[in-house]
Amino acid sequence: MAELSRRALLATPLVMAAAPAQTVFDFRLEALEGGPLALADFRGQALMVVNTASFCGYTPQYEGLQRLHDRFAPAGFAVIGVPSNDFRQESADAAKIREFCETVYGITFPLAGLTRVRGPQAHPLFAWLAARAGGPPRWNFHKFLVARDGLAARGFATSIEPEHPTLLRAVEAALQGRPIG
Repeated sequence: MAELSRRALLATPLVMAAAPAQTVFDFRLEALEGGPLALADFRGQALMVVNTASFCGYTPQYEGLQRLHDRFAPAGFAVIGVPSNDFRQESADAAKIREFCETVYGITFPLAGLTRVRGPQAHPLFAWLAARAGGPPRWNFHKFLVARDGLAARGFATSIEPEHPTLLRAVEAALQGRPIG
């Protein structure tokens, strides 16, 4: 009888609780001024995570990103700028980045500290985004839209302006809980 019970136990598959899926809200960046920029603070919001640079031909997109942030923030949306020097067009000085963003473009949305966004040293957030939304940024001002659930993500190439109709429709879909892809 004991042998039968032992065999039955061995033949019974173990049932383990599945770990919850990792969401964008599980990541933390360093804030531009230092200290944490916890994406958990944005839980339930749709996010636009953008790798930025101060000395790039696409830098004027900051204006559209700020307007996008202002327009949709009351509905539960945030732009998060992530300065990166992966394409050699950003200052290494956080104070200069902040001064530039505020004085030239009036940026009020959160800015992370200088962050790697591609390659083997990419921040885990960008590896996660790349795996879900069509690959890593190919240039500055690549935009990743993340749905309110923190799981669904969609990438937008640098050439897609922040107020392009396709991007605006995707933001509106994310805010309404519809598919963004």
